[in-house]
Amino acid sequence: MPQTPTFPAMFDSSGYNGNLYQSKEDSSEGLYYYENNLLSGSLEALIQHLVPSVDYYPDRTFIFTFLLSSRLFIQPHELMAKVCHLCVQHKRLNELGIDKARIRKNAPKILQLLTEWTETFPYDFRDERMMRNLKELTQRITSSDEVYRKNIQQIIQNLLRKLAALRQYEELLARINAQVTDRLTVLKMKPQSIQRDIITVCNDPYTLAQQLTHIELDRLTYIGPEEFVQAFAQKDPMDNDKSCYGDRRKTRNLEAYVEWFNRLSYLVATEICMPVKKKHRARIIEYFIDVARECFNIGNFNSLMAIISGLNMSPVSRLKKTWAKVKTAKFDILEHQMDPSSNFYNYRTALRGAAQRSLTAHSNREKIVIPFCSLFIKDIYFFNEGCANRLPNGHVNFGKFWELAKQVMEIMTWKQVECPFERDRKILQYLLTAPVFSEDALYLASYESEGPENHTEKDRWKTLRSSLLGRV
Repeated sequence: MPQTPTFPAMFDSSGYNGNLYQSKEDSSEGLYYYENNLLSGSLEALIQHLVPSVDYYPDRTFIFTFLLSSRLFIQPHELMAKVCHLCVQHKRLNELGIDKARIRKNAPKILQLLTEWTETFPYDFRDERMMRNLKELTQRITSSDEVYRKNIQQIIQNLLRKLAALRQYEELLARINAQVTDRLTVLKMKPQSIQRDIITVCNDPYTLAQQLTHIELDRLTYIGPEEFVQAFAQKDPMDNDKSCYGDRRKTRNLEAYVEWFNRLSYLVATEICMPVKKKHRARIIEYFIDVARECFNIGNFNSLMAIISGLNMSPVSRLKKTWAKVKTAKFDILEHQMDPSSNFYNYRTALRGAAQRSLTAHSNREKIVIPFCSLFIKDIYFFNEGCANRLPNGHVNFGKFWELAKQVMEIMTWKQVECPFERDRKILQYLLTAPVFSEDALYLASYESEGPENHTEKDRWKTLRSSLLGRV
């Protein structure tokens, strides 16, 4: 079967990788090229371009880009049905007494396409209609020639293994979420049950940064590339105003990742606002600054930004007496690196440096690149909004989707890195399940730590004490 190149080999910096690109003799019909790069085409022509033949196999750049973007125009199960139809009709797999030599030439390429689809977009196959089409097509191949039965079994087994792993991950998330409780509720009901803080669980900021990196890579691993596109799926004007992809459950792993960022920010703020003594609060702030600095050194920008976000929350930033005891020089440097001005220029420069380091790395530690996810999503959103999906002639704007695929492919490469640090289950359990304050409870804890400074804060403090504690 054709060999599948690794993700980084698929794209170069300027456009399609010319070494991988193979043109069909008849591919110009319905497709528009410029300097050997496919820029646009009708949806039907692009689907036909996806289907291999005896003397043609689409390059992997096209396969990834089209499978990623096509869901904005046609649902995956509908695309799969069309691909199967073309494979069967055009390749004459439905004819009795078909020439086995023809099948032996064509079947490996069809199987390779199915391998690419099931490996890169396995979540598409949670749809029973997708699985049904997959099995029907593979049965047609094996019914004519048993040689490929083993290949087909391997494709399906690998797919089922990925889907089973996803199911286990989702069950784990559900169990973790079931354990998470509001800290104020726990304090009111069982105040003695919350004796620990983050430093008693892990007094080494370097270790905590490493455990945060475990959580980041675990959650990043289960985000399918298609989720970055499905998050912004709109109605296709050529599709009779039907929403072609309205199922928001298709982005649940991406949503879970964003929720983790928010949780970490609130955990940081909770840990700081909770201690009674000013000296202890200052120590926890300095501890998190050290954790954030180590996250930066590792290349874990998502945890870094979540920690900075927690440190900058109003209930924390208003603790002026506490901050007066903090050595803030290291924090000032980190804030400068993550400064949002000039469209996060400093962060983007640091990210490019980490990405470059990753390309030449010899160890998994040096390969780690975990981008600030919310900004990555925002970038894709604005890129999607700024470019039309279709050209005035109705063609799919494939030039747009090539650029989109290049961005998504980068994060897909980064998420494949294995975390090199040893897991500490006790620390991971605390990070994932320790009770955190809501926003109102954070303000109340902040006012209890350092009293209100003006009438507005005093009024809010009274309101919060009344509503959250039942006290006047």
